[in-house]
Amino acid sequence: MENSIPELFGSLVFSDKIMREKLPKDMYKALRKTIDNNTHLELDVANAVAVAMKEWAVENGATHFTHWFQPMTGYTAEKHDSFICPVENGEVIMDFSGKELVKGEPDASSFPSGGIRATFEARGYTAWDPTSPAFIKDKTLYIPTAFCSYSGEALDKKTPLLRSMDAISKEAVKILKLLGKEDVTNVLTTVGPEQEYFLIDKRDYKRRKDLIFTGRTLLGAPAPKGQEMDDHYFGNLKPRVAAYMHELDEELWKLGIPAKTKHNEVAPSQHELAPVFDTTNVAVDHNQLTMEIMKKVAEKHGYMCLLHEKPFAGINGSGKHNNWSLTTNTGENLLNPGKTPADNTQFLIFLSAVIQAVDDYADLLRLSVASAGNDHRLGANEAPPAIISMFLGEELTGVIEAIEKDEYFGKVEKVMMETGAQVLPHFTKDTTDRNRTSPFAFTGNKFEFRSLGSSVSVAGPNIMLNTAVAESLSIFYEQLKDVPKDKLDEAIHKLVKDTIIKHKRVIFNGNGYTQEWVDEAEKRGLFNLKSTPDAMPALIAEKNKKLFAKHHIYSETELESRYEIRIENYTKTIHIEALTLEDMVLKQFAPALMKYIDELTQSALSKKQLGIDPAVSTQTELIKKLSSYYEDVIKATEKLAKDVAAAEAMEADINQAKFYHDTVIADMEEIRKYADQAEPLIPEGYLPYPTYEQMLFYV
Repeated sequence: MENSIPELFGSLVFSDKIMREKLPKDMYKALRKTIDNNTHLELDVANAVAVAMKEWAVENGATHFTHWFQPMTGYTAEKHDSFICPVENGEVIMDFSGKELVKGEPDASSFPSGGIRATFEARGYTAWDPTSPAFIKDKTLYIPTAFCSYSGEALDKKTPLLRSMDAISKEAVKILKLLGKEDVTNVLTTVGPEQEYFLIDKRDYKRRKDLIFTGRTLLGAPAPKGQEMDDHYFGNLKPRVAAYMHELDEELWKLGIPAKTKHNEVAPSQHELAPVFDTTNVAVDHNQLTMEIMKKVAEKHGYMCLLHEKPFAGINGSGKHNNWSLTTNTGENLLNPGKTPADNTQFLIFLSAVIQAVDDYADLLRLSVASAGNDHRLGANEAPPAIISMFLGEELTGVIEAIEKDEYFGKVEKVMMETGAQVLPHFTKDTTDRNRTSPFAFTGNKFEFRSLGSSVSVAGPNIMLNTAVAESLSIFYEQLKDVPKDKLDEAIHKLVKDTIIKHKRVIFNGNGYTQEWVDEAEKRGLFNLKSTPDAMPALIAEKNKKLFAKHHIYSETELESRYEIRIENYTKTIHIEALTLEDMVLKQFAPALMKYIDELTQSALSKKQLGIDPAVSTQTELIKKLSSYYEDVIKATEKLAKDVAAAEAMEADINQAKFYHDTVIADMEEIRKYADQAEPLIPEGYLPYPTYEQMLFYV
């Protein structure tokens, strides 16, 4: 297998190698110019590419093609058309035109639009993104595309992402030109999104209404053992799990997805997959594919893959770390400090730009990771807090403190690690530790945005990050553009120093899980947006509207639509959870509990007939306790039903979202409190669904 991996990798991708082989030289060069320089694609080039793409796809067994896009549902969408084209004598040929390649027409009114499209205004367009390669899956040629309305507004996540990539490239190139980097024509943002997930047995999944309808368990007492022994993290892979991971790697490699690392995560039945870095829009496409393939391969192995941020209470949920960096077309990483970061002017400018961006637009970064699922993780001592701060580590913190004080920061000497065992090899110690409690941590030559939830598209967080950093660089350029060359170093030093002084409040290297940090963050004036409804208004705040308009990321109409969609998604999510919980209680949990109470009662009455006084028996005490739980659960469920009805009657706005958060979720937690206290007292076999113990430890 080892020798065939290079051949397997990308075998189902219309890659640069395939394009070189299939396209005439002039057409290949024209397409490469479009990809490398973001120039317009001419129709004759599109026609040539379409012919080559169709031939390659048919050779590899494809019968259909689809424009694959990312609407505001959080998932991907596709409409399949065959290559067949009727000709005379009732026969068909396989045909595919440049027009079909570059443009499709899905029904825009059937996707979330936040009011941009009415039901009777159905037309929408998909447009080929040539910077993300086409691929074959399930005998269909998939063409990555953007999705817009008939009137031109973006209805997807790819279009604003591409705009943000253009914006940060434009501003970064201007700064680099000031520094004498005339050969740099483009700056790419790169991302490597680590993906956490749970695996449970398919048979268990099918018996849990909550997992089927909501992706998480709404009832369930903890198992006798959780993650407290730290024995699952990086533990030995069980054979069945290893077989799943092996096939998953192969399927991802075929699609050109550079899956690199796999291991057990902290919680039982939790695992992680991490890829090598890709250009951001390709990384977004690849991550969407990764989540889809994870689920598909899991079912083949008798598993269900859970991507919800908090599928099980009481143990760690799942996140997605977004490793973000900046690279020039000449191959230079702009976030690489070099051997002496204090002397690296270029690095310090871009570091300062990121510091300013995170401080100025912390509300947008927090919003970008906000969801009903992720609300269960952030700030829960298993994920970064809801407060957005930055970790720089000892060396970089020392550098910026020295700049602030106009002091010299000397070179940090590498320290050899002493392990105490002579047989072990010597290696140098890193100049800084890692901080898993930080939302936004510098990790050598990149920043790790750690707050993302496991099910989220990584497009949103990177749109916000790219745009915020583009704004910082734009401000820096305006301050430096007219400075004479002989004064530039001095001006840059002042710029970096002033930026550090103004924005250092966002830098925190300590434990983000502590109450002390929450108190300190409040003193510093940092946002602490604890829930999705708290964070959502940031999207339409005036300062953020101006940011997006300036860099042509979102129009005001597009922003308003996304605000409406996010509110709707949040309220519908909680609404479905509430209805599912009510259904489970009334049709499953309560009947099972009552059945057990009835059997205990009959047993107690039998004992009374035999002369045993049930009033003092432990059995009677158990009946009383379980009956009390039953009554509490039913009363709490009645309150939930009443409050859900009240929520439904409200106008669909931010106040409705807050009511769902403050009242409906509180009702659900109250029900769960009583049900989870009763569950350990109910013998196995009474509940019609599997317990945590069965789901998490029998995999």
